[in-house]
Amino acid sequence: MQLIRWKPFREFFTLPERIDQLFDESLARMEENLPSWWMRRWPLTEIYETDQEIILKAELPGIDPKNVSIHVEDGRLRIEGERKHEKRVDEDNYHRRELAYGKFSRSFTLPTSVDQGKINARYEKGILHITLPKKEKHKGKKIEITVE
Repeated sequence: MQLIRWKPFREFFTLPERIDQLFDESLARMEENLPSWWMRRWPLTEIYETDQEIILKAELPGIDPKNVSIHVEDGRLRIEGERKHEKRVDEDNYHRRELAYGKFSRSFTLPTSVDQGKINARYEKGILHITLPKKEKHKGKKIEITVE
């Protein structure tokens, strides 16, 4: 029987490699289902707020803006569109397929502070920028009491 000297921190130093391996194996198993999983949260977005407006950025690389529509209805903002295949390739010739194609839709609930009539959008370098201006805050009004 051979004795092996125990080094308690040996496993600790290999932990990052083990975690990477775990994720690689998990993603490899999920790769076939990636488009449907990806489409549930695609396009990726970023939302932040200033004093005057809320900015929503949606990542839409390679998508013609003509294939994207934005709707505001019942306090919800909906982004819909489609990324179309440029050229069909025989399935057997693919080595990897990670790009998502097809129709997509994302919806966001708008805060009541947004002035829905002044929302605007622009598309620049694959990013859709939607500006949601806030309503002007109503100033308080002093009411005089009349004495009769």
